[in-house]
Amino acid sequence: METPLRYRAEDFTATLPLSDYLARFRDAGRIAGYCRSCPRYGATWACPPFGFDVESLFEGCTTALIVATRITPIPAGAPLAAAREMIRPERLRLEERLLDLEGRFGGRAFTCVGECFACPGEPCTRPEGLPCRHPERVRPSLEACGFDLERTASELFGIEMLWGRDGRLPEYLTLVCGLFHGHAADDVRW
Repeated sequence: METPLRYRAEDFTATLPLSDYLARFRDAGRIAGYCRSCPRYGATWACPPFGFDVESLFEGCTTALIVATRITPIPAGAPLAAAREMIRPERLRLEERLLDLEGRFGGRAFTCVGECFACPGEPCTRPEGLPCRHPERVRPSLEACGFDLERTASELFGIEMLWGRDGRLPEYLTLVCGLFHGHAADDVRW
């Protein structure tokens, strides 16, 4: 009998002026190149290319609340295929919280990089040229908008992003997401 996968998830937050986050961590040209090489590029409504100007997402926002979640498998050395089992529930939790904060405080939520979970069990409508089924839930990731998540995790949280090898997960996985808003830093808490 297979032992159920266990993990520990820890959230870390940083709040800074959006202008600082844009200046220090956005490298839209370089990051866009990574996006273009991804198989999801243009395949989901959460991924570029977008039918809008990304900078318009920052309008009216003055503060960036950035959240990093470190997911540590228990025990260590789980197979790489187990990543989705740990990431999915944490992504759903983070996205629900971000959408709640966006609804209460305005601004724009940015989800974690990876697949879109808005249509479970159904393919995205984008490849068919049809509108998104859940535009009220779909948000782009920070990376899809040109932000360097490795640098964000390292400089804001002291977390180095690790990658699996030899078919095994690294010591931990890292998710980065956030909310840009127009309130004082202390007004919006994770």
